[in-house]
Amino acid sequence: MSLSFPAMRSAGDRAGKAALAAVVAAAMAASLAVEPSIGGLLAAALVPVLAAIAIIDGRHFIIPDSLNALGALLGLAAAATAPEPLNGLLAAVLGGAGLALVFLTIRLGYRALRGRDGLGLGDVKLAAVAGIWLGVTAMAVAVEIAALTGLLAYGVSRLAAGSAVRVRDRLPFGLFFAPAIWIGWLFDRWSAGLM
Repeated sequence: MSLSFPAMRSAGDRAGKAALAAVVAAAMAASLAVEPSIGGLLAAALVPVLAAIAIIDGRHFIIPDSLNALGALLGLAAAATAPEPLNGLLAAVLGGAGLALVFLTIRLGYRALRGRDGLGLGDVKLAAVAGIWLGVTAMAVAVEIAALTGLLAYGVSRLAAGSAVRVRDRLPFGLFFAPAIWIGWLFDRWSAGLM
């Protein structure tokens, strides 16, 4: 028999939502503090989009196309604010297409080897968003942060449950990749000497 404590669960949900709202607000404020311009404003607008992607993927193993599209549009708008807008847009489009192609190749290769999907198409589209927003080095930083935090979270959860690691377990990569994109954006700003 299991007991349910709806009042306690809803109190915990409220506290979690409040903590998430505080983190999102802090990241938005940090975006503007790091880059007090239209680029920082667009990066601040990206933060709740990335948070929504992380939450939805974490709960449902899906990344809505509408959120990926919004993230991409915000990134293209940010790229258009570069001193040479056409060069900025070209770099963003090439970066987005390049990283999406890398993820698509991994998806197809995994499917060919294992007979099942290892990455969802939402992850491939999220990689396009990352490529639009980030420079090449920051792309690698974001992917590595996402992979390592995802593996660490999985390992800790399996250890806490007293269970063995299983190859067939699913991991919502977008849960870790979405926030890593914003961290990659900060890394780009730091690399450019803006921090």
